[in-house]
Amino acid sequence: MAADQKAKRPTASRTRKRRELSVVSRVVESNGGPPRAAELERKTRETKVAVQLALDGTGRSQISTKVPFLDHMLESFSRHGFFDMQVAATGDIEIDDHHTVEDVGIVVGRAFRQALGDRSGIKRFGSATVPLDEALCSAVVDISGRSYLSYNVPIKQERVGNFQTILLHDFMKALADETGMNLHLNLLSGRNPHHIIEATFKALARAMDQATAVEPRVRGALSTKGTLS
Repeated sequence: MAADQKAKRPTASRTRKRRELSVVSRVVESNGGPPRAAELERKTRETKVAVQLALDGTGRSQISTKVPFLDHMLESFSRHGFFDMQVAATGDIEIDDHHTVEDVGIVVGRAFRQALGDRSGIKRFGSATVPLDEALCSAVVDISGRSYLSYNVPIKQERVGNFQTILLHDFMKALADETGMNLHLNLLSGRNPHHIIEATFKALARAMDQATAVEPRVRGALSTKGTLS
């Protein structure tokens, strides 16, 4: 009897794994249906990026990229898009933030591509215009399988704190390319660079939430070609 009880007792390793359940794992278990989730890691000589993503989430996030402003933007993106995300990145930020910011965009984009699968049943298109005080930004997406970025977000200031504002374009280009989507970003008004960038991420989040949503009236891919790959 004692031996049976001992055999059923959780090992320290199993207990630790339960404590370390990822955001994605919790979402997959709670939904009960086929998971639309992804987990990827990419290593180069410059960066190491790990991403876990669940499309049908509630906006929970755990973000650590060693670029504080990017962390803030990804937390906002997760929250307003209702995507559950974990992002862990390390990189050669002693040189500058470019490699880390761009590579995070690459892996987040690949996570969306993987989580969407063959893109059957999704609404495909999404658009949103989001204000943040004086800033107003619009985002329009078509998750078509074709990559294209139209970027019209001029920012006069070179930096927000230590973050180079030009890196917003690099992140968005990597994200659009790796997701396989048309992405149009347009700044309608704005003065404060923090507000402009945050409104851009929030508009993108709302547009992608729409585009990745399942449309029950759709059978297969929403395309006359029959595919979105």
